[in-house]
Amino acid sequence: MNVIAEFTVIPIGVGVSLSKYVAACERVLSGTGLHYELHANGTNLEGEWDAVMDAIKRCHETLHEMGVPRISTIVKIGTRTDRDQSMNEKIASVREKI
Repeated sequence: MNVIAEFTVIPIGVGVSLSKYVAACERVLSGTGLHYELHANGTNLEGEWDAVMDAIKRCHETLHEMGVPRISTIVKIGTRTDRDQSMNEKIASVREKI
């Protein structure tokens, strides 16, 4: 099943600046072959359900390896059964109506 997910990984117990942890997750995602887009408050990710969930799991594993003692992650997932739809198509559909 194809999914479009938005997720935010929140390292806890590492101070205020989180950019090095975000960068580490982005490196994980770049190695997956999945389409993803970083935004100001998280990342959008699309692909097969198991591949997307595995990528998020690998982000957790990577941050724990970096010494992060605790991680809280917020995930929103959308699926469709009537047709395939990409993140780009969803955005384009809204923009053409503006």
